[in-house]
Amino acid sequence: MLISLIAGFLEYPFFKEIYVWDHSRASKLIESIILGLPIPQIFLYEQARNRYLVIDGQQRLMSLYYFLKMRFPLSDKRNDLRVIFDREGSIPPDVFSDHGYFSKFNLKLPSKLPQEKNKLHGLNYDTLGDLQTTLDLRTIRCVFVKQNFPRDGDSSIFEIFNRLNTGGMNLTAQEIRISLYDSEFMKMVARSNTDERWRKLIGQQEPDLRRRDVEILLRGFAMLTRGAAYAPSMTRFLNQFAKDMQDESKEEVALLEKTLFSFLDLCAGFPAGIFGTATRKLNISVFESVFSAACKSGYEDKTGCVHSICSDKIEDLKKDSAFLDAVSTKSTNTDKVQTRLRRAKVLLMN
Repeated sequence: MLISLIAGFLEYPFFKEIYVWDHSRASKLIESIILGLPIPQIFLYEQARNRYLVIDGQQRLMSLYYFLKMRFPLSDKRNDLRVIFDREGSIPPDVFSDHGYFSKFNLKLPSKLPQEKNKLHGLNYDTLGDLQTTLDLRTIRCVFVKQNFPRDGDSSIFEIFNRLNTGGMNLTAQEIRISLYDSEFMKMVARSNTDERWRKLIGQQEPDLRRRDVEILLRGFAMLTRGAAYAPSMTRFLNQFAKDMQDESKEEVALLEKTLFSFLDLCAGFPAGIFGTATRKLNISVFESVFSAACKSGYEDKTGCVHSICSDKIEDLKKDSAFLDAVSTKSTNTDKVQTRLRRAKVLLMN
């Protein structure tokens, strides 16, 4: 039954992905289900017993969830809602009831014929009457994908996500990664992405809708802890790192968070654009190299302290010919990654 399907997901809210459907499209989905019209099947991956990841169908499930809650997210507040979710781990009831974030989810449906009102227009879940039972008893075809994760990080389930996910999302690698490799570590990274010091450092006031800024943080942590073992591609490297971090202890996650915050404190007085180059306001390769060099000793000795670095040394690093070459062309090759990590350590730690 439909209501059972949705109830199974209520304990794990959908806000990891941005909701992109408008009110009319969501209403048409609800209408189709009530009328018994076919809708696309939903692909689920069984991560563990009774725990599923939505590979394809996220927008449809979110629309149903919102309809059952009788609340529809305002289009200009959806990124704010995801920030709240990253910070709180859920959307608090008072936010759901706040008209500054949500409006009433009354169906918005066009008339079938001139002068004839659509009988479902304006109704919500509570006012469906007998049709509520009809909706509750409907079924949606689900396809369950069962597959083990390869140990080398080149996860075929990641590729399934990448190929099947539809609904206008065109998910970035990091959006898929956050859903696929959920962990206390990934929650910490998403939460840290909202830190004011981090927002100032990368020169973006608001978090990126597609999680690209979260990937910058992930790359920094990956290079700090696994940089010596890097091998392309970058996507596979980050996938494997994110997967490995699912098994890390709370103490390790806390250490990484403390290390990051120490680094952000260090950078507080740096001029804007310190991690940029002549062609980019923010160069990820520059950031991850400096981050790894400054944080390495504090991470390894478990103190979370960072090595003091002046901004002048970072500017000198960006003028170093070997480093500049390593961040400018073919920057994800193994040799280029190792070169820039090594040059950053040599030039910044002296």
